[in-house]
Amino acid sequence: MILEKNMNIIVQKYEKNDLNEMIEIWNEIVEEGNAFPQEELLNLESGAEFFASQTYTGVAKDGETGKIYGLYILHPNNIGRCGHICNASYAVLKESRGLHIGEKLVLDCMEQGRAHGFSLLQFNAVVATNVHARHLYERLGFTQLGTIPKGFRMKNGTYEDICPYYHAL
Repeated sequence: MILEKNMNIIVQKYEKNDLNEMIEIWNEIVEEGNAFPQEELLNLESGAEFFASQTYTGVAKDGETGKIYGLYILHPNNIGRCGHICNASYAVLKESRGLHIGEKLVLDCMEQGRAHGFSLLQFNAVVATNVHARHLYERLGFTQLGTIPKGFRMKNGTYEDICPYYHAL
């Protein structure tokens, strides 16, 4: 099923009955091997533990059918004196990319970051070739901090640069 542009997508906190779809979307990104540092796929047990351990996990779902099209995780980027900085990861179902679901996820994440007491959102490892994500972050006002040459190992074993970004909340 392909998302129609006029569907009512809402972003909200995940519920336990969302886990199967969330795990499917998360694993799709992990298997692609070009955006997430994780290499291990989630199963129902590890996925439930992983998503519950985050500061906040949000899902983008169809307000009428409940189908999930994307998700994000929000958590501290560090501890102590750097504990005011949060980090996030986003995953959008492959068949529905390009329909602004990622934008809805990032905007909600920024609100949740503020609501949870964070003052900065930092992305540590945006792969340089992930141009759609980079354009979205820049359009939303994120600042690139530089480039880390060959900081990400792609699924095929080659290395790509990574670009850290941040945004004040």
